[in-house]
Amino acid sequence: MEGADYLSDERKKAQFDVDAMKYVWAGSRHVFEVSDRISKLVASDPAFRKDDRTMLPRKELFKNTIRKATYAWKRIIELRLSEEEAAKLRFYVDEPAFTDLHWGMFIPAIKGQGTDEQQQKWLPLAYKMQIIGCYAQTELGHGSNVQGLETTATFDPKTDEFIVHSPTLTSSKWWPGGLGKVSTHAVVYARLITDGKDHGVHGFIVQLRNLEDHTPLPGITVGDIGTKFGNGAYNTMDNGVLRFDHVRIPRDQMLMRVSQVTREGKYKQSDVPRQLVYGTMVYVRQTIVADASCALSRAVCIATRYSAVRRQFGSQNGGPETQVIDYKTQQSRLFPLLASAYAFRFVGEWLKWLYTDVTQRLQANDFSTLPEVHACTAGLKSLTTSVTADGIEECRKLCGGHGYLCSSGLPELFAVYVPACTYEGDNIVLLLQVARFLMKTASQLGTGKQPVGTMAYMGRIEHLMQCRSDVQNAEDWLKPSVVLEAFEARAARMSVACARNLSKFTNPEEGFAELSADLVEAAVAHCQLIVVSKFIEKLQQDIPGKGVKKQLEVLCGIYYLFLLHKHQGDFIATSCITPKQASLVNDQLRSLYSQVRPNAIALVDAFNYTDHYLGSILGRYDGNVYPKLYEAAWKDPLNESDIPDGYHEYIRPLLKQKLLAARL
Repeated sequence: MEGADYLSDERKKAQFDVDAMKYVWAGSRHVFEVSDRISKLVASDPAFRKDDRTMLPRKELFKNTIRKATYAWKRIIELRLSEEEAAKLRFYVDEPAFTDLHWGMFIPAIKGQGTDEQQQKWLPLAYKMQIIGCYAQTELGHGSNVQGLETTATFDPKTDEFIVHSPTLTSSKWWPGGLGKVSTHAVVYARLITDGKDHGVHGFIVQLRNLEDHTPLPGITVGDIGTKFGNGAYNTMDNGVLRFDHVRIPRDQMLMRVSQVTREGKYKQSDVPRQLVYGTMVYVRQTIVADASCALSRAVCIATRYSAVRRQFGSQNGGPETQVIDYKTQQSRLFPLLASAYAFRFVGEWLKWLYTDVTQRLQANDFSTLPEVHACTAGLKSLTTSVTADGIEECRKLCGGHGYLCSSGLPELFAVYVPACTYEGDNIVLLLQVARFLMKTASQLGTGKQPVGTMAYMGRIEHLMQCRSDVQNAEDWLKPSVVLEAFEARAARMSVACARNLSKFTNPEEGFAELSADLVEAAVAHCQLIVVSKFIEKLQQDIPGKGVKKQLEVLCGIYYLFLLHKHQGDFIATSCITPKQASLVNDQLRSLYSQVRPNAIALVDAFNYTDHYLGSILGRYDGNVYPKLYEAAWKDPLNESDIPDGYHEYIRPLLKQKLLAARL
């Protein structure tokens, strides 16, 4: 029945003000209003339709994406949208495209690494999209190890030019989005060579294609690297391959904010501190954490709504069967992911503050917090993207067989999200960077150097190495101070244990390699502590709206108790808690799941996602799942005729026992 709301009974159960929660999720009333208006604008425009995306052949899919991206730009100009509104519009179009790299990497690279003159020359062209840029760093042979890049940029003092060259097959640029078919320019990372001396990797602006007919310029070989994982998904993006054959560019196309090459070919550092480039990195990682909360919340929204619609088993005397969401096995898998989505939202908000703080400090030449900020953002990028990728897949399983249909929206969401575990730093490599900083911090304890920021708890190491949890009953696990101490003690003890084991090696690097699996676990414990502490901090703020704070307290409890339960081996092995206290965690968790249950649909409604953005029949706002699944099936190209292509050549000869005469 059209127009009916099959989830209305669920919505009536809510014990909190859903509109107030929408503001909390968005970050402010202003952000909510902008998001709400722009998401509805996109959803109501048939030009942004995406329900056929998983059925399109690659060439058609790609052409459709560049049409949408260009149409989006046209609407941005026509409606005179602000920068904030334009970014939201691209977000709600929900299709990876060349514009993501243009706005998200190319422009920030020029702003972060270009001189004032370079910015004045290139940014106006980029802002008007008179040139389209990408970020060409990763190569066929090197990704995480940026220092190992092989592309060269050799200065020729005779002509005042750099010669950009790909000396080996593995030096081919490989993966940059937007590079394959669209970008006219790229920020290319190459080894700077002057007078035979290698100065390491630097950025250069290189034109790739003719601005009149789009053909590759002389010496440039460029194309797409081929189809990627999943239907639709990231195949809308032209990830590219790029090779240079002695391509000459003017000297002033080296990004020279931090270091320069003079007309005479002298390499020199500018007055601008090198550390400034960290600002851009913190910004990018902060957006990745924010994106993690968006992607996970989408998957959770779909799985929660469908779990309330789907009924299976448990019918009494011919009555309705039990809603799947009422099974404890469903709740214990789904509700921790719901709690994680909120947790990541709030740690993302805090990272926004951290970015502003770091930017102000850098401008004042205060670099004291940089190493800690670097470690913290690396760790949070790793933790949130790994949990989100696994969480989307868990949500697909929570939707049973129908979750495997493209029309559920989950296979494509997973395929489009999962590369986040690799780009902008492989997640394990990043955790090892966090571990290095933890080991450095541990080695300085007792020297009078106080740990700062998210490492500050290590300054109380003596207490944390000795404390024992005094939890007596299940409700004690709801006290923030008790929980924080347990998480701090676990993280500190795991770090100290690694540091002690490391000290047994004569060669520290050998020790680091040998103990790397343990170090990764210590880094995860540290990062989980950050997320837990930021969720608890959020709840210390004034949060208006009837019942809103109470629901967030329940979600916060689920988040940290689920982690305590999942990692109870760590907590017990480090003697932070006893096995009896660990069993009380589980008792309290079950109680919290029951408290979330009546509010589950309202808590995902607070994300305020349109049906267009969710892109899921299972996650429809009105819960009208089965008629719509049936309707969608008939739209598949395979159902355009009753008799399939190939019937006469293959199936009929098989059925009529005439295979010998068939042309197979």
